[in-house]
Amino acid sequence: MIESSDRRQLSDLAIFPLPDAVLLPGALLPLHVFEQRYRDMVRDVLADDRLLGIARLRPGYEADYYGRPPVYDTCGVGVIVADEALDDGRYNILVRGLGRARIEEELAVATSYRRVRARVLPDGRSRRPEVVSATFDQLIALCGRLADAIGDDAEPLCDLMSHAASPAACADLLGAALMRDPDERQRLLETLDPADRLEAVLARVSHLLAKVGPSNTMLN
Repeated sequence: MIESSDRRQLSDLAIFPLPDAVLLPGALLPLHVFEQRYRDMVRDVLADDRLLGIARLRPGYEADYYGRPPVYDTCGVGVIVADEALDDGRYNILVRGLGRARIEEELAVATSYRRVRARVLPDGRSRRPEVVSATFDQLIALCGRLADAIGDDAEPLCDLMSHAASPAACADLLGAALMRDPDERQRLLETLDPADRLEAVLARVSHLLAKVGPSNTMLN
C-alpha cells in the first residue's frame, strides 16, 4: 500500500520505462540496470525515498527508445527493497510493488531520466460487493485444486494466498505469480474494481487448472 507520506512523492516520481515489465502491488520485480540514464536514476532514488514508478512502454517505442516514447498511463509504484552496486556502475535492484498510480503529467526536468506527476489509484469499494465474496471463495477453492495438481511446487502459491491482506490484494499477488503475458498483466494493473480483478484472476486459474496434465508442468 502507498502510505500517505509516500503519496506526496508522487508529484515528482522517477519512472523506469520498460517494454514488458508490469509491477503489480505486492509483487517483487528484480531488475538489472545498465543504461547510464537509469544508473543515474537508481543512484538518486536510493539517496532519496527509494520510490520508483515502473511504467510499461507502449507498442512502437523502438523508434524513440532513447528519447521519451509513450508509456501506459497506469503504472506500478514500488520501493527498492534490495540493491547491489556493481564495480562498473551497473545495479541489481529488487522492487516491491506498493500500489497503482495514474501518470497525469510528464515533468520537464534536467535529469537524464524521466520524472512524472502521478496520483494514487486506491482500491475502493467494489460496484459489486456481493461478487467479491463469492468470487474470492471460488478462487480459493480453485487454487486449492491447482495446488493439489502441481504437488510439491504449490508451496509458493499457498504462501501467496495466506499472506494476502484482502481479496483484492490476493488477486494482485496471484496475478503477478500466474499471469505471464504482459498485456494480461497490464490489464490487471488497470483493473480497479476488486470484483473485476478477482474474476480476471479466477479465469486465469481456471485456464491453468484445465491445462495441468499428468506431468503437472503446464503452468504457462
